[in-house]
Amino acid sequence: MPKGRTRRTARIVSRLAGAEAARAARSRGRRPEAQPSPDAGKAERARHIRRTLEELGPLYVKVGQILATRPDFVPQYIRDELENLNDKARVEPFARFEPVLEQDLGPRWRAGFQSIRTEEPLGSASLAQVYKAVDASGRACVVKIQRPEAHEAVLGDMSVLKTAVRLFAKAAPHFNEVVDIGAMLEVLFTVMHDELDFTREARNMKDARKAAKDFKRVCVPKALTATPRVLVQTFAEGSPVNRVKPDELSKKQRKAIAYQLMEFMFRGYFIDRRFHADPHPGNIIVSTDGKAHLIDWGMVGRIDRGTSLATLGVFLALAQNDGAAMARHWVSLGTATPWSNPSAFLQDISRIVPHWTDASLDELNFGVALMTLLRYSSQRGIQITPLTSVVGKSVANIEGSVRCLYPKLKLSTALHGTLRNVMRDLILETLSEEQASQTALHLLGTLIHGPAQLQSSLTDLSTRQLTFQARNNLGDPIQAGRRHRGAAPTISLPALALGASWAGHRFCKKGSGS
Repeated sequence: MPKGRTRRTARIVSRLAGAEAARAARSRGRRPEAQPSPDAGKAERARHIRRTLEELGPLYVKVGQILATRPDFVPQYIRDELENLNDKARVEPFARFEPVLEQDLGPRWRAGFQSIRTEEPLGSASLAQVYKAVDASGRACVVKIQRPEAHEAVLGDMSVLKTAVRLFAKAAPHFNEVVDIGAMLEVLFTVMHDELDFTREARNMKDARKAAKDFKRVCVPKALTATPRVLVQTFAEGSPVNRVKPDELSKKQRKAIAYQLMEFMFRGYFIDRRFHADPHPGNIIVSTDGKAHLIDWGMVGRIDRGTSLATLGVFLALAQNDGAAMARHWVSLGTATPWSNPSAFLQDISRIVPHWTDASLDELNFGVALMTLLRYSSQRGIQITPLTSVVGKSVANIEGSVRCLYPKLKLSTALHGTLRNVMRDLILETLSEEQASQTALHLLGTLIHGPAQLQSSLTDLSTRQLTFQARNNLGDPIQAGRRHRGAAPTISLPALALGASWAGHRFCKKGSGS
């Protein structure tokens, strides 16, 4: 399968390269006055890239959606077009999916339904087709059936992409050290593996339903039956959030739905650390009774405690107009390369944060603002965890969805609305038995290994193997044999040696007396 997918990918990408070459040839053959505008050429190139990704399949569509959130290395005109990526696929006859139903639900699968509208699916994506049905109890439901060849195709594409990224990393090591495309893809692959198994999506829905109980305006469909390739769930009645008519809901209802949607997502980022990674307008169905139904829980992001806390710090710093704190929390999300320049990054953020604070969705795109941080950090040589791209994509999606309902929403107000619950859960987590045990283990490890590490450093110092690197010009990379500019450190090496020797003498004396 990987060889077949490699040939297919090469064929489609070659077609894109051929179209680009033909466009360039046409441009060279025209007189100067007949040349199209540069913007028109860029728009045509961006459309070709988007259509190529859509033709390549679901994995490449997800890659394109992630690239749309990376202003650090993707031009703006391409990112604008990638935001229009569509995972729709050609509708296949229902007969193509019946073998999947028979294999996963059994030969008598029709007995579980009073009816199923096989003539026209509700949706057709590259991974699955979705049909409206009525189950045996008379309840309206949705049947999601995976395409027979989808699983193998996605795994084959993953193999192709891994090889391509490995070759790219060797060709551009400096770029890869800052961006780490391989790690970014691994995060995406993990999400896609979950999306290929509908039993995992059913578990995600169950967890999300529990979280949604605290929100009167937010609902999650219930999974009724789940196998790896078939998912039956309750039907969400309503319209996609971007198609809600102006007179369908009152202003009060729109405001309540918008704030509760944002607070529900904040709960996912900062409390559960498990969130809907693709809450675009098509995945939020708004009913006439003033409730929002979040559907399609196949793509769920998961982040660790440290990433969640640092991201919360970024949002709080934004709400408080604190550029220094925002820069500090953002840097803690990643790693500084040898040529990084944190001071310049701090200046970048301090300059732009005042323009973001207390703005509404109507005045500022916060998803874009988050990705602007990513661009600045990459330019300054600071590598950020690839999980940030998944969070950024989710924030940009939910922001776009909420903007359709209530563009006056303020992110800082929504954050304050859920902050009390976030802090309560963080305090309870800190006081939990598990966290206390972890803290005790850290202290114990310090007591056990600290003296040995100190002794090792003193030994290196006495044998002249201990080295110090000091840089005042943080924008320059460290190179062997290169003397860096700038003033010498204010504390001399002999003074450091004298202090270390004194500390070692005190430590040994105390140890011999015990």
